This record gives sequence, structure tokens and C-alpha cells, in this order.
Amino acid sequence: MISLTNFLKNSRKDTSDLLSQESDKLNGLLAVFILCALSGLIILFFKNSFAAQINVLAHIGAGILFSFFVVRYVILHFKRTLGVRKPALIVSGLITAIALLLYLLFSFQLAYYGHQKTMVYLQTIHTYASVVIILSALLHIKLYRFVKYKKGENRFHTLKISNIKSIGFCVLTYLLAIMALSIFYQFAYPEKGPLTIENYEYSYGDHPFLPSQTETENNQFIRITDITGSEECGSCHSDIAKQWEVSAHRFAAADPTYVTNVSLLAEKKGIAATRYCEGCHAPIALLTGQLTPGGKHGGISDTPANHEGVNCLSCHRMTRIIHLEGVGSYHFEPANDYLFDKSITGVSKSINHYLIKTFAEQHKQDMGNPLLKEPSMCATCHSQFMDKSMNDWGWVKMQDDYQAWLDSPYSKGKDHNFSNSEEIRCQDCHMPKVPANDPTADEKGLVRSHAFVAANTMLPLMFGNDEHLKETIDFLQSNKMRISIDRPNRADAVQSTLNLNERLRQHSETPSYFYLGETVNLTISVSNVGVGHDFPGGTTDINQAWVYLSVRDSLNNSIFTSGEIGDDEFLDPQSYIYQSIPIDRNGNHVWRHDLFNMTGETYKNVVKAGKTDIVNYRFDLPSWVKGPIIIEARLKYRKLNTKYAKWALGDLYRPLPVVDMAQDTLVLDILHEPPTKGQ
Repeated sequence: MISLTNFLKNSRKDTSDLLSQESDKLNGLLAVFILCALSGLIILFFKNSFAAQINVLAHIGAGILFSFFVVRYVILHFKRTLGVRKPALIVSGLITAIALLLYLLFSFQLAYYGHQKTMVYLQTIHTYASVVIILSALLHIKLYRFVKYKKGENRFHTLKISNIKSIGFCVLTYLLAIMALSIFYQFAYPEKGPLTIENYEYSYGDHPFLPSQTETENNQFIRITDITGSEECGSCHSDIAKQWEVSAHRFAAADPTYVTNVSLLAEKKGIAATRYCEGCHAPIALLTGQLTPGGKHGGISDTPANHEGVNCLSCHRMTRIIHLEGVGSYHFEPANDYLFDKSITGVSKSINHYLIKTFAEQHKQDMGNPLLKEPSMCATCHSQFMDKSMNDWGWVKMQDDYQAWLDSPYSKGKDHNFSNSEEIRCQDCHMPKVPANDPTADEKGLVRSHAFVAANTMLPLMFGNDEHLKETIDFLQSNKMRISIDRPNRADAVQSTLNLNERLRQHSETPSYFYLGETVNLTISVSNVGVGHDFPGGTTDINQAWVYLSVRDSLNNSIFTSGEIGDDEFLDPQSYIYQSIPIDRNGNHVWRHDLFNMTGETYKNVVKAGKTDIVNYRFDLPSWVKGPIIIEARLKYRKLNTKYAKWALGDLYRPLPVVDMAQDTLVLDILHEPPTKGQ
């Protein structure tokens, strides 16, 4: 049996050995901790550089190493101090240990998940918990020194001068290594100079992108890798990418009607003239210098411009607005590079994706321009004009959904008496919040939809996107437009054979009916109660919206119809239509949407936001009518009129969807004409 004296002697010896081991481990722990702290400060204060990105990777590596060192040290420290009976030391030590444990847990989560919007707390905890740990550790050390000082002991492990020099050497080596790796990377992947295009045709002046209004820094061409790569975006933002893949933005250049029109423009005025269209429909082709003899415009299949249309970077790297007249009036600027940005496969690509995920501040700054939230951003392409350089005539104003929004009750730009008291932006209607598994999702798991649902039913039909077609039809039928049949209360109605004071009649609603053989005057009201701009919007010269009216008797015999579509898919030309009719210099209808021939409009009929249009109809009630009669009014919409659609789609033509946006029904009695007095 071991005596108590021997046990105590052995315990003191073991404790002494543990203290020696702990002192040795502490030096390595402090060295790694200093590297973690130093690299963390560099991340905090130095951004947007390759050195900072290399430092991020080093910080994560140092953090993993620190985890190993600190766990090993804490276990050793607990073994040595297991018999200590000092409450203050125990509490401060436990607080430090628990804080360290939680810190490591959240830090590993941060390293794994990266900077997600719904997990922003990880970054906050990572930053502030490190400060808490340092303070609690210092408090623990201070209490330990105080206890030992009261006992007259000085057994606290201290750093030797040689160890301090070693730590300093490690820090210096770390900084030099970061700088060396950064310099080496820039030598291995040198930044290329401005892109030059041989024999580029400057048909519209020194500005390379005219007649498009698009600009870049010093009006330089953009490298293809700096504006393409939507598939890469989809590797992290998969749900948003799926939304975009069915959108009109995605098919802006592949739209078969656009292909027909831009090809016609290239044929008639040369490929340089297509710059007018491509700033909005195919910015990749415009900005990379393709729109010159020998190049390919966005209407050419199997080109990056045709494949991506208006892609992620087209909008997310729009850094400022040139003016609000449209025709691509935005400034484009490439994003800051991450390490191995141009890598396609392998470890380098994985490093690139991991850096974007964990060092997201630069990515958010590059891709989250506040301009994206502004309705004025939409004006850069959804407003349009034509000038003399294109039509050889003069300046002509064309579609302008942005100005129509400014004039609407939704912009709050004017004092309107309307039901909407808050500003409603383009983004609020066409980019509603939807559920998505995405790093940018808010606390409810929602993102702004990138399907850009609007009124184009032709594109989802042509490309077989049935779900998007259904969403588009639902959007059109979401009570944004209303139609109502005004009840024809008759001032001459006879309600009673008794004498009646005329003042009483004024306070009574007279009945509604018609007499056989009577000429009917009917009023239809079409109200724009939810569209944030004129209805119809966009390309009003080729869109088709109209009022359909049907009057039938009780035996379903047709009395009067307007707005019917014939077997040939053409709309009755006598229908009441909302559209514009552009004309050329000779007064002929520019029906092919060849707007470079347009010099003005001879007709334009739209319903402004918050306004009502009144439509009057007149017809006779035949003597054979069997009452009551059923009056049905509908507001119908079709993307593309048939004449243009058959020309532009050619062999691809198929009947396009006709959507009933609103409807109303009225049933009225039919009476015989009463006998005149004296009969």
C-alpha cells in the first residue's frame, strides 16, 4: 500500500511534469493564435486584393491548426488543475473553456457554410466571441497570478526571449509568405491589358457602342470571361438560376422574333446598326466587340450572346445609369477578380468557389449594387427612342414604361388620390419574393424572383416552359385590369301607373331593360387598377389587347359581337384595340417592328395607370330576340398580333395564347314597346 506521504510526493511530481508540458504547449498555441489574430485583422481591414484572399485561406488553415492546439492545451490544463479549489479560478476557467468550445463550433460552421444571409450571426459570433475569449482568458490568468502571489509562489509559465523571437519570426514569415504568394499569383495569372478589336467599324462616331447608349470605363471592350458565366453563378444560386433560365431576359437574344428583326436590321443597315438593339437584348455581343463586320450578333445561334441573353452579370455589374432615355443607357464594369476566377475545373475552381463563399464581402459588394433596387435601373432598357442616325429622319420617342410609372400613382412622384399609399417599384411586381434555397435568402427563406414574370406568353410557349407560361397567365389574370358593363338605367322608365312626384324618382334607381327593335347604346369601362404603367406596355405596336363583347338572347342566338378571332387567327379589324401604329416617312404602317424605318405614330391607345377608358357600342335589338339578353364583356390579351407573328416566326409559327384578363356579365330584360297615350 502506498503511504499518504508518497502519494502527495508523486502528485506534486506529476503536477510539476504537467506544468512543464503545458508550458511547452503554450508557446505553440500562442504562435498559432497570433497568426489567427493577425490574419483575422487583415481580413477585417484589407479587402479586394489577392493578398487578402490568400490570407483568408491561410486564416482558415491557421484556425484549424489553432483548434488542434487549443483542445490539446485545454485537456492538459484541466488534468493539471483538477484538484484546485479556488471558485474564482474555476468559474473564469470554465467560462473561457465553454466560450472556446462554442467559438470553435460556430467557426467551423462559418468555414463550412460561408457567409449566408440567414446565417449572418455566425460572422458576428466569430468576430465578437474572439474578443470575449481573450478577455476571459486574461481574467483567468490575472486571477491565477493573484492566487500565486498571495501564496508567495511564482510558478506561472512565462515566455522566454527566445520564444518571443521565434513567434516574431513566424509572424514575419507569415506576412512575407502572403506577399510572395500574391506576387507569384499575379505573375502566374497576369492581368491582361485592354481588349482591342482589329478593324472595328466606328460607323456612328468615336464611341464604340453607338447607337446603343451603353458605356464602359474609357469605353473599352469587355473580355468574354468578364461578362459570361451564368452557369457558374448557378453553382451557388441554383434556384435563382432556374428562375432565370425560363425568363424573357434569358431569351432576350434567342427570341425567334428578335432573331428575325435583328437579322433584318443587319441586312438592311449592316451589323454595326445592330448595336442599337444589342445593348439591351445581347449585351455580351455588344460589349465584347462582336458587332462589326466579321462578328456575330446575338441573333446567331450557338454564340454566348444568344445563349445567355441578358444574363446575371448584365444586370449585376451595371454600376450606374447614363440617362433615363433608355436604349441600353447603363455603365458596365467587370467585377473584381477572385483567385482562379477563370478556372474551369479542378482544385483551382473549388478554391475559387470556396473563397466566394467564405470571403463573400467582396462578392456582395460587386454583385449587390444598391442600383438593383431602383426602378430607374429598368429605364435603361425599358425606355426607347430612335434618332436620325438610325431612321435618317429625326428623334422619335418610343416605348417608355419608366416614364409611365413615374406618371402613375405607384411612384408617389405626384399627389394622386389613389388606393396605394406606398411606392410600388417595378421590382415589387415583376420580381416578387418567392421561396428559394439560396445564400441570399432572407430570414423567411425568400428571394426576389428572377423569372421576371410579365406579359410575354409567346416565349414560354415557343420554348416549352409550361410552368412559366402558367405563371405568366396567372400574372395577367391577377386583377390588375378590370372591365365593367355600365348598367343602362333608363331615365324614361315607367315603374308605376300611379302618379309619382319627380323628386322621388331622382332618389330611386330606375330599372334597366331594353325594348325589342330598340337601338342600344352600351358603355364599357376598362380600368387599369394594378399595372404600374400604361396598359398595354412595352412593344405596343406588336402586342395585342382588345375588348371582346358578346350579346346573346336566352336561346343563345347571337345579337351582336365585337372582338372575335377568325379561323385564320386574325382579330376582327373592327375590334376596339389597345395598340400603337408606327409609320414611316411615307405614312405607311411599320408593321414588321422594323423600327429603324419609324418616324412617328399615327395612333396610340393605352389605359394609363389608375385611369379608366370608356368604350361605347351601338347595335339594334331585332324583333326575334327572346329575353332576357346576356351581355358579356372581356378584356383579352395576346402577345403578338397574327400578321407580325406569322412573318417573324415563319415556320415556327403556332397559334399564340389568348388570355382573358378581366370579364363582366350583365343580364337585362327585354320588353315590348308600351302603347302610346290615347291608344
